[in-house]
Amino acid sequence: MRPRWLLNENFPRPAVARLRASGWDVLAVAEMAASASDPAVMARAHRESLWLATFDRDYGELVFSRRLPPPPLILLLRVACYQPAEPADWIESLSNSSALKPGHFHVYDGQTVRRRPLVADDAPSRG
Repeated sequence: MRPRWLLNENFPRPAVARLRASGWDVLAVAEMAASASDPAVMARAHRESLWLATFDRDYGELVFSRRLPPPPLILLLRVACYQPAEPADWIESLSNSSALKPGHFHVYDGQTVRRRPLVADDAPSRG
């Protein structure tokens, strides 16, 4: 079964459309909660068990410094130059391989994936 994705506000619309056309269940923050704060986006992903994809490095701080409850998986895309629909290809490819592991924060640079375990859900919150 494919995971459900929450695509952060900075996710390109052509990539959202391509994922949906390929049968992925995706929610796009830009369509439903534009300007939502990063903690609110992460709280929704956590609450609804959505995998979160973003280009925003602040999610690492939210998880590892502020220790907010994480979603099942976070994918930080750190690719400088790309075509607007390309992030859909990355998500499809990474999801269909063994590169993404629930319970981890992932950083994808266009070629490789680095992973770090997420903080446990019951970790104390600082913010």
